[in-house]
Amino acid sequence: MRNTPVLILAAVPAQLWAQATRPDIVYIMTDDHTAQMLSCYDSRYVETPNLDRIAARGVRFTRSYVANSLSGPSRACMLTGKHSHKNGFTNNEHGVFDGSQQTMPKLLQAAGYETAIIGKWHLVSAPTGFDHWEILPAQGDYYNPTFIHQDGTRAVDSGYVTRIITDKAIAYIGQHRQQQPHKPLALFIHHKACHRAWLPDLDDITLYEDRTFTHPSTFLDAYAGRPAAAATEMEIGKDMDIVYDTKMYAPDLAPRTPLTPNYLAMIGRLSPEQRARYDAFYEPLSRRFYARWGNMRSFNPPQAATAPGSDEACLLDWKYQRYMRDYAKVVHALDREVGRLLDYLDEAGMSENTLIVYTSDQGFYMGEHGWFDKRMAYEESLSTPLIMSLPEGYDRRGDITEMVQNIDYAPTFLEMAGAEVPADIQGESLVPLLRGSRANADERHRRSHWRDAIYYHYYEYPAEHAVRRHYAIRTDRYKLIHFYGHDIDHWELYDLQTDPHELHNLYGQPTHAALQADMHRRLEALQLRYDDPQR
Repeated sequence: MRNTPVLILAAVPAQLWAQATRPDIVYIMTDDHTAQMLSCYDSRYVETPNLDRIAARGVRFTRSYVANSLSGPSRACMLTGKHSHKNGFTNNEHGVFDGSQQTMPKLLQAAGYETAIIGKWHLVSAPTGFDHWEILPAQGDYYNPTFIHQDGTRAVDSGYVTRIITDKAIAYIGQHRQQQPHKPLALFIHHKACHRAWLPDLDDITLYEDRTFTHPSTFLDAYAGRPAAAATEMEIGKDMDIVYDTKMYAPDLAPRTPLTPNYLAMIGRLSPEQRARYDAFYEPLSRRFYARWGNMRSFNPPQAATAPGSDEACLLDWKYQRYMRDYAKVVHALDREVGRLLDYLDEAGMSENTLIVYTSDQGFYMGEHGWFDKRMAYEESLSTPLIMSLPEGYDRRGDITEMVQNIDYAPTFLEMAGAEVPADIQGESLVPLLRGSRANADERHRRSHWRDAIYYHYYEYPAEHAVRRHYAIRTDRYKLIHFYGHDIDHWELYDLQTDPHELHNLYGQPTHAALQADMHRRLEALQLRYDDPQR
């Protein structure tokens, strides 16, 4: 991207030379894309060859976590490098991000970077700290989405949102290369995929229909000893809407569910030609569904109570298969578009000096514990994929096993940009982990003193899915969670080595009293360190 001849660069002052050789940053973040549905992490369900290219060129973090498993709060943590209670955006229901506060994009601007964001924002207030932005309103739409432009105008782009965001990103990179070839770029590409209700690209609508997905081992979890888990409302059986989520809509047959208007609004954005393609697939499927299941008293069977082989068990499996197939289709389009972006960066000669980051705002349940959605401090939603293709000067390759969090992205980008990391940022720069053999003495020291626990805090209750407020500590082997509020005061303790699926709550058992006391001490130390007033 910055191919100024060497003879000219030799006459450039040292400060300008450092600025000219700093890496570009391309940060790709999806919504609700869980590691189980990324084949460089888990090959059971889908293939993601283009996303896997990023990991193959660089690193894969095997213990990557979020600070708050919810879309808006997770984004605020990434932008600020601070936990939710410090950046002020704790929940989607009532949150408005304070754009006047210090953010990583603003600090990159001050360090001489061009900054831009394209795609999902979901922080209510207008973006700040970006030289260019085009964002989706709220959650955005899969089909023919509206974009809000920096001047406040709105316009509808025709097509599928994942392709459109990629088109806009590639166009912006090309424009930047022409207009400011010597200025480093930090581009944030935020996809709507893979958010509910998993509407596929029309070109992919028939994919995965011949695939039968295996249930996770915890699919029929009865939540023994875990009242907070039992009280949630995100079971595939009883909480997944038959119209909105599985798309079983035939005007003369489908029930009027609470989310039917939302579904009709989503597909109402399709043009007549697009709608004909959509209906050609989903309407016959819907009619077959109601012919088979139309006499059921409820389309929402409870999971743990279903008898094997019963109509309820068959319906439960049918809903799971529809969920997995539609989600997989959305991932397929996403992988294709990431591949197109990677090809562009390769062809433009940018890949060697660009940090390419791929992650999601949190993990997601693909039937584990019988659930869809996220929010809980259990592993599937606490974890998030994180893979990086590294620029020149960073020689680490393969798996990185240290525990990292999304509050670490801000200080990482700032250090790689040569900018000072403010003392109030709570995350840790990943640079010592990325340098590998090239790390200096200070970086080796920081790496050897890496964190041994991460802190998590979820706030949004009462709200959709009824997940109770809770905070947690996760160490290398153990996890302690406290669910709190006006209707609950419950602790859970897990040994992740012997109980990786978090089914057996050890809290209160005399044989684990010493462990329990130690975890309480470590939790309180983290709350003190991060200045969380909950302690």
